[in-house]
Amino acid sequence: MLKKLLQAVIIGLITAIIIIFVSPFFYNQAPFLKDILSYKDAVRIASPAVVNVYNQSFTSINNNYQAQVNNLGSGVIMSKDGYILTNKHVIQNADQIVVALQDGKIYEATLVGSDNLTDLAVLKIKTNNLSTIPQNPKREAHVGDVVLAIGNPYNLGQSVSQGIISALGRNAFGDFIVRQNFIQTDASINRGNSGGALINSAGELVGISTLSIGKNANEIAEGLNFAIPIELANQVMKKIIRDGRVIRGFFGVQSDILFSNGQGAISNHQKGVLITSVMDNGPAAKAGIRPGDMILKFGNTEAISPVQMMDIISNIKPNTIIEVEISRLGKTLVLPVTIEEYPIN
Repeated sequence: MLKKLLQAVIIGLITAIIIIFVSPFFYNQAPFLKDILSYKDAVRIASPAVVNVYNQSFTSINNNYQAQVNNLGSGVIMSKDGYILTNKHVIQNADQIVVALQDGKIYEATLVGSDNLTDLAVLKIKTNNLSTIPQNPKREAHVGDVVLAIGNPYNLGQSVSQGIISALGRNAFGDFIVRQNFIQTDASINRGNSGGALINSAGELVGISTLSIGKNANEIAEGLNFAIPIELANQVMKKIIRDGRVIRGFFGVQSDILFSNGQGAISNHQKGVLITSVMDNGPAAKAGIRPGDMILKFGNTEAISPVQMMDIISNIKPNTIIEVEISRLGKTLVLPVTIEEYPIN
């Protein structure tokens, strides 16, 4: 009995020694067994809905017309029946807009409409059953989220760059206007990426790539790239499809967020939006609003930030009268303001 027990122990020890020495060999010879971090599923979901957009013009040479590509960019298929979002600057002054799908099919696109303020344009191609990128309105974007930019940089073909969301609600300058509420990312956005998709690691559409700072010889900034949040892009697209343009309300001020210093030196109010300048003969000026006033309420909504105020005002129908509660020199006033139509469309 003891002899059999000793044999079993010896056999067990030998087996254990063999496993200890042999298993690393098999593990090293089978790297495919190791897990790696990959975003291939997100790219697989989203990439078929990202298209190449070409801005072409025609020139006549000896009575023969030749097409020339003036600009290139990307676009995102937003509906199965052919509505596509891209940037306005991609298709500006085009004689012909050509859209190339990832399956090799090429279409001539019709410009449905565009919007200067957000630099968005809506195109339409005649086809059906197109791929679209999933959207998840319930998933809130956060600083630090991993994002992927999909587009056609320098016409090399569809490419993917990876980064994170660096900031939300950013202001950026372009075409002599300030555009607000950008997503800032360090995912590379080069020439040709404009109008492409910014997605999260689940393959959901987060924004429309639009602007990069630091690509010119006179600039040294790196990693400052911007995208239009998809919530705003969807609003603009729906208005363009419905009206052919974006009809938005106009207030006529420039503003900044203001918080009390806690000692009452500025205001007893904890928050508000400070008016820094008022446009001559604009709706706010006509109502008697002055620089230095602080907006406390806009209608029944408490004023929290300039971005929030812009969203509220842009969705108000022109010629609507709104009561604006302000603080001026320690006094609270309520002024009726007639909202006008935003002059740049």
